[in-house]
Amino acid sequence: MALTPGAFGDYDYNRMVVRFTMKNDGADVTCAISTDAMDQLEGSSRTPPEQREQQFMRLRDRIEARASLKFSDVELEGNPPGVILRAIDFRPPRK
Repeated sequence: MALTPGAFGDYDYNRMVVRFTMKNDGADVTCAISTDAMDQLEGSSRTPPEQREQQFMRLRDRIEARASLKFSDVELEGNPPGVILRAIDFRPPRK
């Protein structure tokens, strides 16, 4: 089953990630995306901390699609298990 949208969490300056949730049959799945990945997706660099939520919202469809794919491939990390997205997760596949 594919994940469905959840909620924006927060920007964690210490870990340099944006935390968010997605839903798996009503249950929350903890997710995070690195700020480096978001900046690369948007073609920007060093987005100010106060603009991270807006940046996430602009990229939300792409971020959630990739998180859903990683979840379905059971590429989970942490305790409790969740989805962590990095810049490498958005690179085009090698030919």
